[in-house]
Amino acid sequence: MLQDIRKNSQGTMAKIIVGVIVVAFAGFGLESILLGGGNNSVAEVNGEQISPLELQQAVDNQKRQLISMMGENIDPTMLDDQRLSQQAMQSLIQRKLLLQSAEDMGLTVSAGQVGAVVASMEQFKLDGQFSPDMYRARLGEAGFTPTSFKQAMVEDMTLGQARSGLAGSEFATPAELELNARIVGEQRDLRYLTIPLATFASETEVSAGDVEAYYNEHADEFLSEEAVELDYIELRAEDFRAPVEEQAIVDAYREEIVNGQYQTETRVSHILFEQGSDESDEAFARRIADVQDRLAGGADFAEVAGDASDDIGSTAFGGDLGFTAGDAFPAEMEEAIAALDVNAVSEPVATDAGVHIIKVTERREGEPPPLEELRPQLEEQLAMAEAQVELLLTVETLKDLAFNAQDLQAPATEMSLQVQRSERVSRNQEEGLFAEPALLAAAFSDEVLNAGHNSDVIELSPEHWVVVSVREHHPAEVLPLAAVEEEIIARITDERARAAVEAAAIAAARSLRAGDSVESFAKAAGYEWQVELGASRRNSMVPAEILASAFLLAPPAEGESVVDYVVNTSGDALVYEVARVSPGSLAELAEAERGGLQQMVGAEYSQLIDNEYRQGLRESADINVL
Repeated sequence: MLQDIRKNSQGTMAKIIVGVIVVAFAGFGLESILLGGGNNSVAEVNGEQISPLELQQAVDNQKRQLISMMGENIDPTMLDDQRLSQQAMQSLIQRKLLLQSAEDMGLTVSAGQVGAVVASMEQFKLDGQFSPDMYRARLGEAGFTPTSFKQAMVEDMTLGQARSGLAGSEFATPAELELNARIVGEQRDLRYLTIPLATFASETEVSAGDVEAYYNEHADEFLSEEAVELDYIELRAEDFRAPVEEQAIVDAYREEIVNGQYQTETRVSHILFEQGSDESDEAFARRIADVQDRLAGGADFAEVAGDASDDIGSTAFGGDLGFTAGDAFPAEMEEAIAALDVNAVSEPVATDAGVHIIKVTERREGEPPPLEELRPQLEEQLAMAEAQVELLLTVETLKDLAFNAQDLQAPATEMSLQVQRSERVSRNQEEGLFAEPALLAAAFSDEVLNAGHNSDVIELSPEHWVVVSVREHHPAEVLPLAAVEEEIIARITDERARAAVEAAAIAAARSLRAGDSVESFAKAAGYEWQVELGASRRNSMVPAEILASAFLLAPPAEGESVVDYVVNTSGDALVYEVARVSPGSLAELAEAERGGLQQMVGAEYSQLIDNEYRQGLRESADINVL
């Protein structure tokens, strides 16, 4: 096929097509084809564009959050770009609207505020102290540059100001607090008795005929687990491990000395200057010169960095950037650092990030360990590296042979490998090698289970591969009665006992409504009973099931009571009577409870006004999704 393509590409029509493409690229640029025209925004919010890059970054952030929350158990379909982009787009639109509103309100955040927040963030600390190296590493992992992260922090803090302002504008009046206190502080007098499930379970008799009838009616509920017995070939890297030659160890040691962490390292601080969008070249140069004059006059470098540097990550630490072995910073900076003595300060150094004034604060020489100290580590690395190569070569050969073979015996014989046999493996296997989801999926796939083919050679890790075939299939079957008789007896007993408890609870409630007291009925029937006067919603003495039900009932009329029952998770019935209801009062609440109530009501009102505010911004905005 490739030959046909090459032959046809020499024709006249092919040349015409290529010519059209070249003209399109030359006249309109690559973007005109990839992005569909000169306007490459994906949406506009009140005239402000949302770029494809912003949308992709938002999607990537959502992916990282999902992976962080769910780990290896995440469903891959949840990470589909098309699925996430719609939610990401709506989030970006809402963020644009809020930022525009904050700008209209004149809200701003200073560089000092941003720097203080960044310096206090735990994810950038090492041994309790802000680490510039950790700062740069974490930003890289999250897809940020220092500049983009600074901008994101400014926006987040500005939005925080707007939210705080809106939340502070709403409050609960004394009348509203009093109304809520009547409900929250309400108390009810409760009497209740317990009808235990165990009483009826012990009295239930189940005959052999009952068991047989239940078995025949519910046979499809008593199935054995479908299972397979497997043949499999397992390949591990350690199986291919071989002795390492001495010369290879010596060579690896020399390479380790050159490339390892034994080079001379230099600790540096810097003052970064970023030219503002509205800052002239003259003003920018003057700002740099002023700092140079201060340093030349004897000013402390760390103090000047704290005052004048635009690097929010290092200002709180006197501009400290940590150590470099010559490869941590841009080439221009590394060249300047190499030329400086300890405590010397450089002339301005320009990089893509801005202009830097650099000071070397420390230099330490790297001392490599002797060969014998590194020998075990180097020998292990070399042995496993060679084993990995042999493993992958074997895997590739096995893939070809297993794909074309009827079973695994022929490939194993040809490659001098061993076919192993498993015990029964069910679809819900939880232990052993075949608890691996990838192997289970392969073993019960249509290709392997029904068609009788060998599976693919499956990678469980870079050092561990397995191929399987089904030796014997055990379909799910109805278990014999003898195997499930005890389970059936337990089921029937539980069902009948629960029905009896329900009937007893209904009868008890009927008697209480007819005028019997909880105490007299409980004593006559042999049930335990309790009384709790003035029980609140948070009472710890009354069962939670009773509280949840009793506080939903309408208060009884004066001199009357309300009776009902609930069944708890253990199957016991709790028959209760609500005799008196006392409304709560704000004055009767403890100080902590009053504060909590005010905070709860305020939070509800704040959430309400925030939702209304966001909705109002959307309704009045000009939003165009392209």
